[in-house]
Amino acid sequence: MGIAAGIGVILPFPFYYWLWSYPQTWVDLCGKARDPSKVMALVSHFIKLIQFISLFSVSTLSWPPPLYFWPLIAFGQFLNFRVYQLLGESGTYYGVRFGKKIPWVTEFPFGYIQDPQYVGSIMSLLACSSWVPFQYILLWILGYVFMIIIESKEDPNTRANPIS
Repeated sequence: MGIAAGIGVILPFPFYYWLWSYPQTWVDLCGKARDPSKVMALVSHFIKLIQFISLFSVSTLSWPPPLYFWPLIAFGQFLNFRVYQLLGESGTYYGVRFGKKIPWVTEFPFGYIQDPQYVGSIMSLLACSSWVPFQYILLWILGYVFMIIIESKEDPNTRANPIS
């Protein structure tokens, strides 16, 4: 079960890497009739479900959670919600890589925290450290760090052209 859970935890990251590195392929696969950001969101939600099931399969839940749980989960989810609120689905799901014009946001958390969506997700993962074996949390965090590094090297010349 441990290996399957580990694979489930890292499952989204090769998908995200492929989308980031080859956005035109994704836009072509989606075709004219579908929004590539929306399709990415649907696929990402499905993969995220598998990721959560994998993590849950190795978890030992108990109540009440430790005191550090509440501030970490609250601020982590606040960051995730704020990023989605400011960028929308297209901005959150690589819209800029798929040829969309995403306005740059300077409001909090942008400008204060680099990669606020990943920082928020990492905080939420650390909040669950009393329930989940640390190696799975570390594996997931390393996946986020990998994506932070990959996404820091965005070349506008490699963006996809929308299908017309």
